[in-house]
Amino acid sequence: MYAIGKREFFSLAKGSKSLMTISILFLISYFTVKPSGVFVSELTVEEAEMIHNAGLLIFILLFGQLIVAGLSHDSLNREMHERTIRFLVTRTSRAGILFGKFFGVWVFWFMCLAGAFLLTGIVVRKLDLFLFSQTMSLVTFQITVTLLFSVLITKPGYTMFLGIVTGLAFPVCGLFVTYTSNVWVNWLKFVSPYYYLERNDAAFLIIILLAGIMLSLANLIFKRREC
Repeated sequence: MYAIGKREFFSLAKGSKSLMTISILFLISYFTVKPSGVFVSELTVEEAEMIHNAGLLIFILLFGQLIVAGLSHDSLNREMHERTIRFLVTRTSRAGILFGKFFGVWVFWFMCLAGAFLLTGIVVRKLDLFLFSQTMSLVTFQITVTLLFSVLITKPGYTMFLGIVTGLAFPVCGLFVTYTSNVWVNWLKFVSPYYYLERNDAAFLIIILLAGIMLSLANLIFKRREC
């Protein structure tokens, strides 16, 4: 599992799309800090402390699923499509492959976001660990959704298209079910990570639970998938 995770991490870290993603995160960190000082006096103390890192969370809320899918949509089905999965299953279990892939992608995003938050923290001399934890919980959920699609759909081209569709639809649908008063769809907010991010408590841990359910479901399907 560790070897697969390491391979997945380095395959992401050296890609041009990944370098572009890292650059965007750091630019957002920088430009969130720079202009915020102009109107920070108009905010409350609590709002002023959060505004510097809020740009990253908002970016992940709106575009995180799209970017995660763009980078990792073929993480598993590429192995099945190219038949390299047959070699991997001789070295480790299918669960080891899945969790290794998840670990590699998760560490990549952890390092990217940690670097971006650290940059912001150095500039404003305050590191918001709570907001960082919220952001990582959301990214964790987005990673598991992407891996689930990669297990369900065996052709990488299809998951790329689905990644674009879900990346655009998830924020819209998630925010809609979170704030709508329609009783027919309002209950869906409890399975949406967006609902738990609006609260300033440990509710974001439920997002980790939802991600665990997604990963477990992907594992069950992957075990029954033919190579």
